[in-house]
Amino acid sequence: MQALDQKVFTDILQGDVAAFEILFKSHYSALCRFAYQYLSDKDAAEEVVQSAFIGFWEKKESIHIDASLKSYLYSSVRNACLNELKRLKVRQVHAEAVVADGERYTHAADHQAIKNELESKIQEAIEALPDQCQLIFRMSRFEDLKYQEIADALQISIKTVENQMGKALKLMRLKLKDYLPFIVIFSAQLLKL
Repeated sequence: MQALDQKVFTDILQGDVAAFEILFKSHYSALCRFAYQYLSDKDAAEEVVQSAFIGFWEKKESIHIDASLKSYLYSSVRNACLNELKRLKVRQVHAEAVVADGERYTHAADHQAIKNELESKIQEAIEALPDQCQLIFRMSRFEDLKYQEIADALQISIKTVENQMGKALKLMRLKLKDYLPFIVIFSAQLLKL
């Protein structure tokens, strides 16, 4: 270490605030420009440099300087910048993960809300069908009975079952016309599962 550096460092070790201020004022601006090259953020660069000086003052008794005070300060600031960049990268990765999770949960919540609304609207449309039409529709769609099985169970002709199902589907399409795109999309997504 040069004699001038040694004198300043010795004064700082003895708690000389004036010597520390001289060191600070003589290197602060240059160190901020140096830190800015790493961080590309003026405020972050100044904060890193200030923290380096605070750390230097607080740990002055345990610091061992082999080269020069200037080299030590630049090295401290460079290491602090690299640590800040790592911290920012971790924060960015974490933020991206949170956003991705949020989108996934939002998508799932939206999907569930649409599904619930569609089920409600379909139920309303079924309940609005005439009694016999509703009964035949439920037997066909929810009990998976074939037209002949429905005709036998209700003791009606298969032609009546076909006519009632046609009527039910037509009325349902009219009732649900605003929801048909969602029903198609939702049905397609269910088929993928």
